[in-house]
Amino acid sequence: MLPYFEVHDRGRGPYLLMLHGFLSSRAQWRLNIDALAQVARPVLVEVLGHGRSPAPEDPEAYRVSAYIEAFDAIRRQLGADRWVICGQSFGAGVTMHYALHRPERVIGQIVTNSNSAFSPVDPTDLDTRARQAEQGGLPAIEAMRVHPKHARRLPPAVRDELLADAALISPLGISRSLRVTRPDSTMIDKLEQVSVPTLLVNGRHEKKFQPLRDRAAARIPGCRVVDLPGGHAVNIDAAEGFNAAVTRFLATLPAVPAL
Repeated sequence: MLPYFEVHDRGRGPYLLMLHGFLSSRAQWRLNIDALAQVARPVLVEVLGHGRSPAPEDPEAYRVSAYIEAFDAIRRQLGADRWVICGQSFGAGVTMHYALHRPERVIGQIVTNSNSAFSPVDPTDLDTRARQAEQGGLPAIEAMRVHPKHARRLPPAVRDELLADAALISPLGISRSLRVTRPDSTMIDKLEQVSVPTLLVNGRHEKKFQPLRDRAAARIPGCRVVDLPGGHAVNIDAAEGFNAAVTRFLATLPAVPAL
């Protein structure tokens, strides 16, 4: 079962897989698509249980290994031998594992502020939040601090779309994502194994992430870091800077033959 995906193909550059974070959706990238479509072909994928993606009952569907197979199936559907990948927050841990296990398919990767990717797992916290989603449904999910209803600095159009998509969230999918995907997605003991060109776009206003930013910069071989005046959702908070940083990064990657 594949997650929902949509392609913004204007025939320029490599395909660019883009995976959003927890309680977000394809709307995460609304301020980035037009700019990045000038240099790449964005492929927006929605996390299982989010937006238009299915929420399968089988916990195995939420394994990072299952996402890796799903991404490869999408890549094959597109007819791409290799592509660029980008993960935001929760999504970054998943996409980084794809790069770790399928380096021959990845031209380069972009990641943003991600506690999921760069910090250890807290099983007690994950279990608590998963039970809240299971027992309380959407109202309990709306109470989670990362729900878009609590965001105060998002542009109104982006916030409205995120809120509309949040109404589609599956409590089952959220529970499975917390219990299965999140523990699978940490890269804390694997950072030195990264072998593809990597760009970390850091929102420096998220103070608690800065030690993790330093850890990633020191341990990922050849990691490039761009610090921007944004927070956790740096691709929204500092969209122009994010778009410019990704565009510059793409220009440094090996050329991909046109399809």
